[in-house]
Amino acid sequence: MEALGLLLVFGLTARPGLTDLFAAPAAQAWAARFVAVCVQAFPFLVLGVALSAAISAFVPAGFFHRAVPKRAALAVPVAGVAGAVLPACECASVPVAGALVRRGVAPAAAFTFMLASPAINPIVVVSTFVAFPGNPEMVAARVCASLAAAIGIGWLWAKLGRTEWLRLPEHRHHDDGRWAAYWAAIRHDFLHAGGYLVIGAAIAASLNTLVPETWLAPIADSPVLGVLALAVLAVLVSICSESDAFVAASLTQFSPTAKLAFMVVGPFIDVKLAAMQAGTFGRRFAVRFAPAAFLAALAAAALMGVVWL
Repeated sequence: MEALGLLLVFGLTARPGLTDLFAAPAAQAWAARFVAVCVQAFPFLVLGVALSAAISAFVPAGFFHRAVPKRAALAVPVAGVAGAVLPACECASVPVAGALVRRGVAPAAAFTFMLASPAINPIVVVSTFVAFPGNPEMVAARVCASLAAAIGIGWLWAKLGRTEWLRLPEHRHHDDGRWAAYWAAIRHDFLHAGGYLVIGAAIAASLNTLVPETWLAPIADSPVLGVLALAVLAVLVSICSESDAFVAASLTQFSPTAKLAFMVVGPFIDVKLAAMQAGTFGRRFAVRFAPAAFLAALAAAALMGVVWL
């Protein structure tokens, strides 16, 4: 509250200077992009936080031990396929994965679900059909590439992951009943994840404003550079997975495989996701997980682009 009060006083006293600053075209573009990322992401963040709190407060831990296979080799693909039934954005999947880990689900399976859910859920599939009419191969390539990359990351963590890299979310107990625990978890997770989302949105808006779009045109002529460019662009722009297909379809100068890479990489890792993952599972986890997710998504997109496109 003290920090909020100081910020309010600063805003009131510096209002004339701030008005002049945000009148500049670059500042207006930054503000528009920042607000766009937040407006897109916050409804899905609220959904994820509500679902995360419900898992923590109402679902017995024994349920997950019965539902998820004990062996990681089986638990990972099961978690990947389960991601198809939850219409959640990537902002929602991070707190849900944290709740699954708190309830005793193996981290490899939780991370697979975290990656697969925003990439292959029904809303994403339908939006991709609409964005690429008459091109079911693009939809099939996106689903196959995303699912393969998510399962691959899960198996990789099961094989090489270390507990010391991961800051395990603590299971919170509440003495006033499950509903009290539910609302306490919502307040904690929303403030925690929402703060990192705002930081990530500010970084994404800054990168979008500083990188001129004209830099992309000459790169699009090279098939390899085009794929790499759109993969990196997906990390920087931080577009919600439910709407990224429309952005990809508008990039007409790039090849279909490059557009596929844009749609596969974005739900796996971008600047806001990296910030949220660091806040949920720790920085030591994020600095290892983010590059692995990027490379797995890029490789799966390139492979499925050859197979389907």
